[in-house]
Amino acid sequence: MTPNTDDILLNNIEEVTEQTSKTFYLNIEKNTISNFCDGIEAMKQAIYCILNTERFEHLIYSWNYGIELKHLIGENTTFVIPELERVITEALLQDTRITEVNNFEFEINKNSITAKFKVITTVGEIESEKVVSI
Repeated sequence: MTPNTDDILLNNIEEVTEQTSKTFYLNIEKNTISNFCDGIEAMKQAIYCILNTERFEHLIYSWNYGIELKHLIGENTTFVIPELERVITEALLQDTRITEVNNFEFEINKNSITAKFKVITTVGEIESEKVVSI
C-alpha cells in the first residue's frame, strides 16, 4: 500500500525566477577581486570571462561555457575570420542574458586578428573585442 501524502510535495513548489547578475568585481589590471558589480558591468565581466576561457579545458565549467580557439592557431586568415565570428557568437549566446552578437569588424595584424563586435544583452548594448593569435 502506498502512503497518502495529500500532495504535500506539490504545495510548496515555488516558481523559479531569473537570478540577478550581481557578482564579485574582477579588477583585471590590478589582478584583484573586490566589492560587487551588477547590470552592465557584470555583463562586461561575463563576456570577458567567457571569451578568455577555452571551452572543454576546465572540469569546473559546463561544456557549454567558454570559447573554442585552439583550432584557429596556424590557420589562414580566410578561414580564421568567419570561424572567429562563429565561435564568438556561439560562445556568448550560451548566456541567456545575451540576445544577439553583431556588427563584427576585423583587423588583421602580423601575428593576430582583432575582432570588434557589439553584444546585445538584457541590460543594454556592449562594445567588445577579442584578439586572437594566428
